[in-house]
Order: sequence, then C-alpha cells, then structure tokens
Amino acid sequence: MSLALGRWQRAPGSLTARLKQLGKHFEVQTLRQRVAPLLREERRELGVGRFLVREVILLVDGQPLVWARSVAPARSLAGPWRALGGLGTRPLGQLLFDDARVARSPLKPHRWCRGGEGHGRVRRDWQAFTGGHWGGAVVAGRSSVFVRHGVKLRVYEAFAPSLPACRRGR
Repeated sequence: MSLALGRWQRAPGSLTARLKQLGKHFEVQTLRQRVAPLLREERRELGVGRFLVREVILLVDGQPLVWARSVAPARSLAGPWRALGGLGTRPLGQLLFDDARVARSPLKPHRWCRGGEGHGRVRRDWQAFTGGHWGGAVVAGRSSVFVRHGVKLRVYEAFAPSLPACRRGR
C-alpha cells in the first residue's frame, strides 16, 4: 500500500470536505440503498437485525476515487438517522459533520485482501461502475462508527489506488 493511501486512512474530519479540495466538482453516485445482509465484520460491530445499507462511489471532476458503504439499523430511519432515507446523491458527510449531536469513533484502517467478502464487493462494484479494474491487489480503506442518540451508523470508505496524495493538516 502506498504512503498516500495510508495518509487517507488516517485523515481526520470529513472525507467529503477533503475530496472537494481535489477539484472543482464533487459528486456522489448511489449504487444501491436497501435493507440488505451485513458483512461478517459489520455483524461483529453492529449485531444482528435489519439494516439499511447504502453503497456509493465518490467522484471528483468525473473521476471515481472512493467506494463507500454506510450501514444503520433499519428502525433508525424512523428515528435518529431518518435523513438517510432521503439522502439520494447528497454526501453523507454533510449529515454527519453538520450535526453536533453526532459522535464519531476513532478511525480504523483496513486492508481487504483477495478472497474476502469486502474485497470482492468493492472490486465488482468498481468494475461495474467504471468498466475498469480496481487497480490494486489490496483494497485499502477505513471505517468509523457514528452515534446519534445512542444509535450507531457504520461507515466504510475504500480508497482507489489512483487517489491523489492527501494534503496534510486539512
């Protein structure tokens, strides 16, 4: 994994805000948003039940740079995470970082290797969306859990190997 991707994994604050600094046009393309099964890793962190899963590609100036997945209990759509239902192509970062009632866990870096369920999902979605391959043997990413009124929302972000270097201190 490159030093640049390692910096993205540790970069604090809003990923949306950082990506917007890379170009003129930031865009969210929703791949899917539905009640769906959790990945094994998510079940360990969030438990069992019905969960809303939202998967998106984040683009800057038309270039796809990040695959992201957010997971929240389906029941929370009638409660603290109700705004998720109508988010559409708006960035989740606006919802999370513009609300002082939302707390965030420390960032957790990830490296998904070939054969893992997360690795396969990212690579399949990337190929379907871009028509090209992921470009790396490992999927480097990070996750964190946001909590609002005691209800968790887990976010995972996978960084494309072509992602430009993350600027320090921003």
